[in-house]
Amino acid sequence: MARRPIALVTAAVLFLEAPGIVAINAVMARFVKVQSMSLDGMDPDAMYTGTWALGIASGIALALCALVALLAGIRDRRPGRAGRGLLVGCAVVHGILAAVAVGLLGWPAFTFLVVVLGLIVLTLVAYGKESAGKDVAAGAPEAGEEAPAVA
Repeated sequence: MARRPIALVTAAVLFLEAPGIVAINAVMARFVKVQSMSLDGMDPDAMYTGTWALGIASGIALALCALVALLAGIRDRRPGRAGRGLLVGCAVVHGILAAVAVGLLGWPAFTFLVVVLGLIVLTLVAYGKESAGKDVAAGAPEAGEEAPAVA
């Protein structure tokens, strides 16, 4: 299985998506600011700041996910526990956004989000148990298996 290209393509797509999500939030923040929008009497400046903060945080999270996939592709090793957790979280968010996007934005947005979800999951699966078996052959115990006791 060609694991390396899958991880590198996933990283490239996530690196391209990160500034895109920041730009989308910038547009939304501009609309909130210009129209003085608020929810239930909330200060419009707080809404503006919150929209920017969400955009920047989302962009950073996507860039971190891309970095994890890039390092996995370059090293041709599965990501560590924190990296896998980050990728799983990113996949879950893309799945939820895809379900919401199909009703609000239509099928093209749904398709894009599901393709990114598929790339993330494929990266996780490609570096799954098979690559863990290589670590076992090198003498590291499998998950759930104790290291041999030394007498």
